[in-house]
Amino acid sequence: MPALSVRDLDLKGRRVFLRVDFNVPLKDGVIEDDTRIRESLPTIQLALDRGATVIAASHLGRPKGTPNSAMSLKPVAERLAVLLKRQVTFAHDCIGDPVRQAIERAERDGNRFVLLENLRFHAEEETNDPEFAAGLAALADVFVNDAFGASHRAHASTEGITKYVKPSAAGLLMEKELKHLGDALTAPVRPFVAVLGGAKVSDKIEVIQNLLGRVDALLIGGAMAYTFFKSHGVPVGTSLVEDDKLDAARQIARQAASDGRRLELPIDHVVTTTIEAGAPHEVQKIGDPAIGDRKGVDIGPATVRGYVAVLAGARTVVWNGPMGVFEVPPFDEGTNAIARAVATVRGTTIIGGGDSIAAVTKAGVADRMSHISTGGGASLEFLAGRTLPGVAALSQ
Repeated sequence: MPALSVRDLDLKGRRVFLRVDFNVPLKDGVIEDDTRIRESLPTIQLALDRGATVIAASHLGRPKGTPNSAMSLKPVAERLAVLLKRQVTFAHDCIGDPVRQAIERAERDGNRFVLLENLRFHAEEETNDPEFAAGLAALADVFVNDAFGASHRAHASTEGITKYVKPSAAGLLMEKELKHLGDALTAPVRPFVAVLGGAKVSDKIEVIQNLLGRVDALLIGGAMAYTFFKSHGVPVGTSLVEDDKLDAARQIARQAASDGRRLELPIDHVVTTTIEAGAPHEVQKIGDPAIGDRKGVDIGPATVRGYVAVLAGARTVVWNGPMGVFEVPPFDEGTNAIARAVATVRGTTIIGGGDSIAAVTKAGVADRMSHISTGGGASLEFLAGRTLPGVAALSQ
């Protein structure tokens, strides 16, 4: 049964505690990318249009339970005022009398929008302290969770609060995330192809295991491929390998073979001694002992051609993780090629994870994707088949 939606609520004259994910990159107090802020604007605007007072709350960074001016949400409040074209009241805490006074001031002034200070300035947020959760709940009549990217954590503002304020509904961004990712897992238009990359197999073992039984093809790239290669005795030079995951890699390969699932690994790669722009490099076939003490940093052109051919016939694609060290040219060519191929898919394309988002943005094709998930860890856990505490806690 789907979660209750903010669309279903009577919000007029009610205070809404809106959990958002405004964990944006900051440099010297300046927001470098406001995508996460923009993604929650539809939910904020809907609540305001329906006559609610919106009390928005988020974490930012990892202040470890202590106030830290470098991780204050004040710059976010300033950006919100510009985006919403309205006054934003900033509360210098997230709980207690100062917050209640800020809410009352916002209602008196008629702007009806308050942004609370960083939730993680209180250690009780991450420990899901019941008293802290009840304090947050006391600020509002309704709880709306629009922070998909934080919902894989059972924190006070995502899970604990739902025990003290009802109803608890999904925001519009949360709805969008759950629909796209849920449809991909349960009712994909076929062929369904998953592309997984990045550095570590350990980050994606459960994702691979869950997807293997659902996809028509699973394409592996990035450094995680070398754990698979080493598990079968293939020379990998000094490539990044997780030696404690060799057995897991062998088990996944056996599972794919026994189930008749298509698990694709690179057949060639780009190798170098130094990960620096312009460093000497060459293309080699996988398994060539001439790799010596060099390391693999990108998929090679033959692998690109094979993966692009598979993607050309796909109707649903989920991509999480780059194909190589895409931050350092020319080791970004494989990732860029896959980004362009995914952009041409005639069907649903879902991008998850910060590196994958950066890759499609860098390749200039982000606007051609069906859905770009705002939740890196949350999207991985969802794809792994795990229950997200912040989603499970919502009213049905």
